[in-house]
Amino acid sequence: MNLDDLNLFTQIDTENMLAEIDALPEQLENAWETGHTMSLPRWEGIRQVVIAGMGGSAIGADLLAAYIAPQCNVPVVVHRDYDLPAWARGEQTLMIASSHSGNTEETLSAFEAAVENGCRTLAVCTGGELALRAEQTGAALWRFEHQGQPRAAVGYSFGLLLAALSRLKLIPDPAPDLAETLIELRAGRESLGAASPVLENPAKRLAGQCINRWLVILGAGFLAPVARRWKGQVSEIAKTWAQFEALPEADHNTLAGVVNPEALLTQTMVLFLRASGNHPRNRLRVDLTKEIFMLEGLGTDFVDARGDSRLAQMWTLLQFGDYFAYYLAMIYQVDPTPVAAIEGLKARLKER
Repeated sequence: MNLDDLNLFTQIDTENMLAEIDALPEQLENAWETGHTMSLPRWEGIRQVVIAGMGGSAIGADLLAAYIAPQCNVPVVVHRDYDLPAWARGEQTLMIASSHSGNTEETLSAFEAAVENGCRTLAVCTGGELALRAEQTGAALWRFEHQGQPRAAVGYSFGLLLAALSRLKLIPDPAPDLAETLIELRAGRESLGAASPVLENPAKRLAGQCINRWLVILGAGFLAPVARRWKGQVSEIAKTWAQFEALPEADHNTLAGVVNPEALLTQTMVLFLRASGNHPRNRLRVDLTKEIFMLEGLGTDFVDARGDSRLAQMWTLLQFGDYFAYYLAMIYQVDPTPVAAIEGLKARLKER
């Protein structure tokens, strides 16, 4: 597959997923700005935040929780399941239900539990059943416009939440970090986009290295959810099995699993996400862990963040991962948008 032949891209990418990836900077900027125009009660006394979501809607919450951890004085918990934990009740709890379609059954279940438990509740969606229930119960409703796949709306699933917590004064103003991030993302689009040739495009070259490999992505600290995003994008876009691991935890268990089965391990590619903003000990762990994996015969490589702020470093690596997954899909010649297996499972669940 010639990754510089854009005519082949259009034949494979029938719904233009590439345009969604290219538009990431504008989507993030629009989400932040939109989040400052929507109605939001002047809630005070919030002691904890729980964000319910699945898949592409939940990853924005993961990124948010990691980014604000050093500056938010209340816990922010991402909930990927039905119902809610027992502690999520009363007006001290802000529950945000994030569902791109508004029809995610796990998120709807959590929303109903929040209403029953007397939580302050915000619904973030494009419409669907969640919007209807929010209107019926008087919950705050932020409805945004996006016609594509949930995974292609990560700018909204993050940017809207960031705006909400900023307006509620739960975090300091992130505008300076966001401004830097947008500059870096637009620069990244030039170097990583489809028009950039293989010889100058690190995302295309990395995709070429990962053909027919079992992929493992590792990220430390605030890059752990970025590694999770890479895993999700590789699976959904390239239709390729992948997994993610978080450091330092992986050094306390996964590191021992580089012995068997030897045939599989030699076909494994481990990608380490790095950023200067990581804890110094985690930066050391990344280097040493890569060295150990490499000596055991696993394929390894680094992918480095750009920018100075945690936000810029998270989002430049996220952008790299989206392009990487897309080019991997082109190599395998699979349409990056449809997810027949996921839709098939949802249909079967509705029948029961």
